[in-house]
Amino acid sequence: MTDHEHGDGCDCGGEHEEIITLIDENGEEKDFTVIDILEMEGSEYAILLPVEEESDEAIILKFAEDEEGNEILVDIEDDEEWEKVADAWEDMMAQEES
Repeated sequence: MTDHEHGDGCDCGGEHEEIITLIDENGEEKDFTVIDILEMEGSEYAILLPVEEESDEAIILKFAEDEEGNEILVDIEDDEEWEKVADAWEDMMAQEES
């Protein structure tokens, strides 16, 4: 397969990376690559990797809605919930590699 631009109408089946910008607790903007979106037990979770840092440690955030009904990403407060999502994603990655 040759490298090419993934423009409108591209149907090669290639992965299209999505970059999102999040604002941390210090008010600083950071870019993340969306690796995957997981749906589990009626909730959706985003698996993200920092763009600028040399880290392969993924961040897991949960989709929620703010007071105005806008979709936002929030930290997972419940350790047990975070573990379930992390385990499910690791299982998915292991299946893809085999």
